[in-house]
Amino acid sequence: MPTEARDNNRHFHLGTVTDHHHQHRFCSNRISTCKYNGFSFLPRFLYEQFRRYNNIFFLAIALLQQIPDVSPTGRYTTAVPFLIILSVSALKEIFEDVKRRRSDNKVNAFSVEILVDGQWVEKEWKDVKVGDFIRVDNDSLFPADLLLLSSSEQQGMAYIETSNLDGETNLKIKQALDVTAKMTSSDQLSNFQAEITCEPPSRHVNEFNGNIEINGVARHFGIDQLLLRGARLKNTAWVFGAVIYTGHDSKLLMNSKRAPLKSGTIDVQTNYRIIFLFFVLVALALISAAGSELWRSNNIPQAWYLSFLEHDPKGSFLWGVLTFFILYNNLIPISLQVTLEIVRFFQAIYINNDIEMYVVNSDSCAIARTSNLNEELGQVKYIMSDKTGTLTRNVMKFKRVSIGSRNYGNNEDDEFGDPKLLEDAQAGDEHSEAIVEVLKMMAVCHTVVPENKDGQLIYQSSSPDEAALVRGAASQKVTFHTRQPQKVICDVFGEDETIEILDVIDFTSDRKRMSVVVRDKGEIKLYTKGADTVIFERLEQGSEQSVDYCTEHLEDYASFGYRTLCFAVRKLSNEEYAQWAPEYKKAMLAIENRAKLLAESAEKLERDMVLVGATAIEDKLQEWVPETIQALMAADIRVWMLTGDKRETAINIAHSCALCHPNTELLIVDKTTYEETYQKLEQFAARSLELERQEKEFAMVIDGKSLLHALTGEARKHFGDLALRCHAVVCCRMSPMQKAEVVEMVRKLAKHHVVLAIGDGANDVAMIQAANVGVGISGEEGLQAASASDYAIPRFHFLRRLLLVHGAWNHDRSVKVILYSFYKNICLYIIELWFAIFSAWSGQTIFERWTIGMFNVIFTAWPPVVLGLFDHPVPAEQIMKYPALYASFQNRAFSIGNFSLWIGMAIIHSLSLFFLTYATMEHQVVWDNGLTGGWLMLGNCAYTFVVATVCFKALLECDSWTWPVVVACIGSIGLWIVFVIIYALVFPHIGGIGADMAGMAYIMMSSWTFWLALLFIPLATLMWDLVIKSLFTIAMPTPRELAVMYNKRNTSFNGFERLASYSSNVLENMRLLTSSLRGSTTAGSRSRTASEASLALAEQTRYGYAFSQDENAAVAQTELIRNVDSTQEKPTGR
Repeated sequence: MPTEARDNNRHFHLGTVTDHHHQHRFCSNRISTCKYNGFSFLPRFLYEQFRRYNNIFFLAIALLQQIPDVSPTGRYTTAVPFLIILSVSALKEIFEDVKRRRSDNKVNAFSVEILVDGQWVEKEWKDVKVGDFIRVDNDSLFPADLLLLSSSEQQGMAYIETSNLDGETNLKIKQALDVTAKMTSSDQLSNFQAEITCEPPSRHVNEFNGNIEINGVARHFGIDQLLLRGARLKNTAWVFGAVIYTGHDSKLLMNSKRAPLKSGTIDVQTNYRIIFLFFVLVALALISAAGSELWRSNNIPQAWYLSFLEHDPKGSFLWGVLTFFILYNNLIPISLQVTLEIVRFFQAIYINNDIEMYVVNSDSCAIARTSNLNEELGQVKYIMSDKTGTLTRNVMKFKRVSIGSRNYGNNEDDEFGDPKLLEDAQAGDEHSEAIVEVLKMMAVCHTVVPENKDGQLIYQSSSPDEAALVRGAASQKVTFHTRQPQKVICDVFGEDETIEILDVIDFTSDRKRMSVVVRDKGEIKLYTKGADTVIFERLEQGSEQSVDYCTEHLEDYASFGYRTLCFAVRKLSNEEYAQWAPEYKKAMLAIENRAKLLAESAEKLERDMVLVGATAIEDKLQEWVPETIQALMAADIRVWMLTGDKRETAINIAHSCALCHPNTELLIVDKTTYEETYQKLEQFAARSLELERQEKEFAMVIDGKSLLHALTGEARKHFGDLALRCHAVVCCRMSPMQKAEVVEMVRKLAKHHVVLAIGDGANDVAMIQAANVGVGISGEEGLQAASASDYAIPRFHFLRRLLLVHGAWNHDRSVKVILYSFYKNICLYIIELWFAIFSAWSGQTIFERWTIGMFNVIFTAWPPVVLGLFDHPVPAEQIMKYPALYASFQNRAFSIGNFSLWIGMAIIHSLSLFFLTYATMEHQVVWDNGLTGGWLMLGNCAYTFVVATVCFKALLECDSWTWPVVVACIGSIGLWIVFVIIYALVFPHIGGIGADMAGMAYIMMSSWTFWLALLFIPLATLMWDLVIKSLFTIAMPTPRELAVMYNKRNTSFNGFERLASYSSNVLENMRLLTSSLRGSTTAGSRSRTASEASLALAEQTRYGYAFSQDENAAVAQTELIRNVDSTQEKPTGR
């Protein structure tokens, strides 16, 4: 751990190190997301195992059996199987943690260049230390938190992509201090020395303060000079940085938590069932001990030959309770846990090898990093999803353009490619002038910096939207290729035109627009681009027709989820500009009320404009995202989107990915104070109740500032109740820890529901770890998320198969394994109670002691395993087509009623098996020679019939008979027959093991009565099941039975199933979905008509305008435009 100075700040030296030990005062850059290490494995493993009550119970039984003469079943019949079970569990945990360690090692082994003795040396991330000088090249991740010293760009600027940290799609601009920005070679850097004083490590990603002292002069640096681990360098050839924080001291990892020990709700429910059976066990022990006391008091005084028992201390009531407690201990199945561990392990292998979740291009597949939560995948009620990189690809494409009454482009092509635009541009009429004007505005009104690299033009931009527009203009032969402080040069249809930049009016989230004043061919023009709402209200009189055309096109774009911008122009006279320019410059230099003065000055110019067009940019969704979300919502799963991006962008993506539809009423919470937030939540809570009564769909949108207040005090309950009622929730502008807090809040409020979190970035790690189940999108971007997750998938749409198929199957299978394990143990071991009635409540076992121990370990070990691995409750194709089956599986699986039914059947079967066997053997003479077989003849026959019955029961409970299931069930019966022959012949002669069994196999199998009973008794016992199953199928059919019957009645699919079926065109599917949601409702059907208030609110947020500028960047937009010269040669940094 690092040691800080007395003032709690971090102090260290840059350059030639005078204190060779300073680097050892801080933690290394090696990271670990493992659950265990060499020291913590045993205590953490034992803690996890003994959170399960059955393990505590069997430990107690194993210890009690060591008391001499107290155990009727021997001293080691529990201890040995219990140690084997713990060993198997330990090996599984080690195997899974080794996979985590390998993933960590992959991250730790990433390469980076470190300055050593004046030379750049390639080393691994784990070797990076505080105070090192490192070089990071374009498109590379930062290995630690760095102080930006210099870069390849002018004035030490660098573009940083932080979507992996905060989810924002725009690039951040960082700028080095002027005292270090000129160090652009390794020689200069090797001679540099300084003292750093900065704040201690913290998790606040937007706050940082420090001082750098060079030659005795101290300079302050802050968040604008800090490059965070996990962020990526973009559009910048290289940067030099000094390492500030390493490893788990970095802000990214400070926002992460230690890998938690997660337990599934099935395990919790199983614990409750085990507690119930424990009390049943205690009750049976007390009843049996009382029966023993009653029998002794009534019979021993008359039996003089048993008089010695009257004074036997082992005949006391407490001793009897202890004896019967050990005798009946197997009512709680000792094999349950190891059976579940085996089943879960192979279920995880199924997930890993599912070819339907494999991506050929990246050679990546689904990975189950833990198998303890397989059943949780089948019980998910809430999904918390990141946006950037998870739902979207963060790739912007210019798709459509509206000019006048004409709409150019189509939705099928990957990018804009309509040749009609250029044809119309060359027509020479008024419309062609508007086309050229729009293309020029796309090429001029922005903060993009061009770079000619190896003959190829590359655009550097903090806004991916602006870069998309510039590329779009270039594709239409208006190419922006040179930026200088006062002008830009564009190739317009083959001829270079120089356009002078006179003034820049910056974009802000309040203005929702950006303007530039240019001089083009001697004419002064105002170019403005922005959201439709702010542009339309600033147009000249008589623009109604243009607005109508544009609105029609915008609605078309909005139906596809495109991000739109409107473009307007105004010609300025020299006199008007000469009058306005000094006023604007004065406002820019103002100290007080600067923002207000700038806005007022801009308003004077941005008026009476002419609308020339609108553009549509597609924020590319990941494959099949809308279909996946619709399928999950059809499965009664609520989907939330948690993102660090802007509200408008988040709402736009929510519509395009089918999380909301146009008639969904949006409840927007965007207040900045606690009181306002509380009032808004109260207002919306009442509104939500009204909407529920009207059966209208509604969703909540809340930003980070409001969320900070919503998660505190009394507002927390209002927020939670409102959020859980919403069909969807969109949380924007969130920090990583806020994501985790929201997940934890939902887990607490929805106690009996499973919360799943899915993300691809390092900012999602805390959320993934806080959820019941964490899913990471694997790949380079999401390596950190995938490493911290419970399951990793290559694409978001695989979540559909992971939950609907693997989740539903695993949940149903595992519940069957648990119920079947309880059933078979009660079926066998409750027979000891019935036998006690006929054995003077003596504690004598009806079965031989080692066959009791072998029942779970060998003879009935395989049926539950094959049930858990090979049973198919419904075909995969069917549940993918009918997602509602997913919710039905949850309702029927592990309910108290289902548990009671299984336990009741176990008791009925045990009664039937014992008393039918007893009746068959009542006269004991079952051979022609007239001999009797003794008590073990009764016990071995009953044992055989139990094994046969529970194996056939497994076949009855299996929804699909496959050869492994049949072989395992029939083979288990045969295994007992073979075992009893070998055991009776061999083991009595080896150290006296099983002496009572000598010759018993021949005695039992030589009786025709036994073979006839083997056919009759199990079948007679299972008739109960056949009758009850038939009644339940008629009265309360299972989801599988309903699906089969429905499938027979309906040969074709309609509604959502037509939409959700795979097609080659996602956009067309979205159109079908939108049309169906907008369709008219019949009488009595669910109304989806939005209220007037809803429509008014939706009008404000209808279109997600295509602005993702960082308005609070280290370098202001005006300053960036004024100080960049793309004609200057860049340093190599070597």
